[in-house]
Amino acid sequence: MPSSIELIVASHVALKDRRGLEELREHRRQLLEQLRTVSGIDPIRTIERMEDDIRAIDEGLEQLKPPPGTLPENEWR
Repeated sequence: MPSSIELIVASHVALKDRRGLEELREHRRQLLEQLRTVSGIDPIRTIERMEDDIRAIDEGLEQLKPPPGTLPENEWR
């Protein structure tokens, strides 16, 4: 059964919503950075989950990447 983030990523891919995926990835990265500075609790499992989410988002972005040579390099960030 797909995780929640996998379903969200699949929806963005189906809609060809690269910007939405990039925003989602940036949000997850910010959360990950905050988790790494937490003290008083052990956030390792949550950190692992955020890293898994970012990998899933990156895979979705790869699916949306245009074929080589179809866009100038500066058009795809």
